[in-house]
Amino acid sequence: MINQMIKKYPKLYVIIRSVIVFLLFWFSAYFQYIPIRLFHIQPHTASKTIQVLLSTFSSAILFFIFLFIYWKDVKKEFKKFTKHFMENMDIGVRWWMVGLFIMMVSNVMITYFFKAGGAGNEKIVQDMLDALPWLMLIDAGILAPFNEEIAFRKTLKDVFSNKWLFAFLSFLLFGGGHVIGNATQFVDYLYIIPYGALGGAFALAYYETDTIFTSLSLHMFHNTVLVLLSIFVL
Repeated sequence: MINQMIKKYPKLYVIIRSVIVFLLFWFSAYFQYIPIRLFHIQPHTASKTIQVLLSTFSSAILFFIFLFIYWKDVKKEFKKFTKHFMENMDIGVRWWMVGLFIMMVSNVMITYFFKAGGAGNEKIVQDMLDALPWLMLIDAGILAPFNEEIAFRKTLKDVFSNKWLFAFLSFLLFGGGHVIGNATQFVDYLYIIPYGALGGAFALAYYETDTIFTSLSLHMFHNTVLVLLSIFVL
């Protein structure tokens, strides 16, 4: 039945799959209720250590679900990535540097003109890093980049074929996904720009190389460096 639908309406199937995957990502925190129920955890009074464990658990569950859904695509795109590794990385690094530059400049401008103290998401991540830094290295450095590249790049690229529309939507959704849940005032929403800049850059790297492993490898590198800096420097 499903195979017949895929053959008859391939584009519709891709759209439905992308919507389901994005919704899974958006509501993935609910996976935490599995250990919460099993071990009778009180989430509102849980320690930072428990919160990190719960976050990593939900990230790991989502990782394996996404890997199962996109296994064929992942294998195909990994082969494409390794076959033209240097060319793909050259394109990817150039776009990452553009995104990083816009991210840094916009962060400075928001801080200078609006006297903002940083995105709320960063404060939450830093608290979790202080609790279990090495587990956060796995969560933020490996699991989160994979899940985010699937949710904000793979799903969008499968549906939107226009390069700049794809990049803009990735910019908007990636930036919004990191900000909206923790925004309490107008200035907080401005952080969509620095987060989104990196998301848009990753989208362009993916589009031009046609393999998600270009953006994924740079996303993992970016997050891992930030986590290590937080552990050893900050």
